[in-house]
Amino acid sequence: MIDYKKFFKGKKITVMGLGLLGGAVNDIRYLAENGAVLTVTDLKTAEQLKPSLRQLKKYPKIKFILGKHKIEDFKNTDMVIQPGNVPMDSLYLTEARKNRIPIFVSESLFAKYASGVILVGVTGTRGKSMTTALIYEILKSAGRRVFLGGNVRNVSTLALLEKVKPGDIVVTELDSWALHGMGEIKKSPHISVFTSFMPDHMNYYGGNMKKYFSDKANIFKHQEKGDILVIRPGMKKLISKNLKSLPAWAGKLVVVKPGNFQEENRACAVAVAKQFKISEAKIKQAIKNFRGLEGRLQYVKTVRGVKIYNDNNATTPEATSAGIELLQPQRQDLWGKKIILICGGADKKLPLDNFVKVINKYCKAAVFIPGTGTSKLLKNYKIKIPNKIGENLKEAVKNAQGFALRGDIVLFSPAFASFGMFNNEYERNDLFMKIIKGLK
Repeated sequence: MIDYKKFFKGKKITVMGLGLLGGAVNDIRYLAENGAVLTVTDLKTAEQLKPSLRQLKKYPKIKFILGKHKIEDFKNTDMVIQPGNVPMDSLYLTEARKNRIPIFVSESLFAKYASGVILVGVTGTRGKSMTTALIYEILKSAGRRVFLGGNVRNVSTLALLEKVKPGDIVVTELDSWALHGMGEIKKSPHISVFTSFMPDHMNYYGGNMKKYFSDKANIFKHQEKGDILVIRPGMKKLISKNLKSLPAWAGKLVVVKPGNFQEENRACAVAVAKQFKISEAKIKQAIKNFRGLEGRLQYVKTVRGVKIYNDNNATTPEATSAGIELLQPQRQDLWGKKIILICGGADKKLPLDNFVKVINKYCKAAVFIPGTGTSKLLKNYKIKIPNKIGENLKEAVKNAQGFALRGDIVLFSPAFASFGMFNNEYERNDLFMKIIKGLK
């Protein structure tokens, strides 16, 4: 294993993006403690970044450039660490490339230098968070030395370098931006899971699904002989077609048994666990004990006979539609419509036609929170069920309660991005949970 204290000591590193989610903060903390010479730059102001800056007060040597980027910080440095969603044609990253300065994301820097570690990666437009967490819980409950990384709140994948040993397992949730970084170093996980592929992030990819898929496909593009790719039945045609165009790919394709969306998520996790020879009994017990994740079709509480679900992380119309279809009564013809949907937010330039059909077919009422996506939806489509617009999330919850009767379901499933009203989806999640916990 590399001596990371020596490796990072004295290295000039530009970190592009401090943010508020915690991952970058922990990357920076790790690098500072290992002697890196850090410049941290972010377009947000010091006031906006106050919670993150507070956590880094004990590192006075860090140079902060806030409210802007400076081109010189991308010329005179040994490496750049970027957040995932920086535009691919960024002036600053282009400058770094022109000067042959390596650019990493936290996950790719970890993958490049972690030695002897078994890397499990999970991606997909939907299902990756749940599948990642379940794989981790199964392996942990079976007594394996396993770590959780990737797109997980407050987790620095990079900082795992000082914790892992050869033979350890690292299970990572990999979004398309992290996988773009993995493509840069031409490395894929030893065991990969590709749960689903639907339109998303089209505001970032300029409406180009091929570019989006190309980044996602880095989950398997650089796998070698003996590596494993696990997919759902619905993904078989898409993946098989692309594997044929990759003659160097020497991995093994595993297709899980068909079922509903949640069952297939579990099946993907089980398929990974079996690669580690975990017994059926231990797998079943871990699944039984698994409580799910906050913000992923999560039952929160029942208030005056109305069940409330938090599906905050459903940030696409397809994800929200899937949640509605899972929660709808099986005999709607007898019981009537039961779901009051709270949705809305910032536009991601995704198709909305099917989403509107699902709302009109299965929902009793809809309450919208403001945003560019909400405006686009209400301007261009006819919502045939009773609906209101809440000025804020608290008002939206109140309006939803006004529509709900005993036996109904209030489903918070945004279908759009959080930006505009919130700094990020986690802030939106935390506020919703706070509002609901206060209801009696």
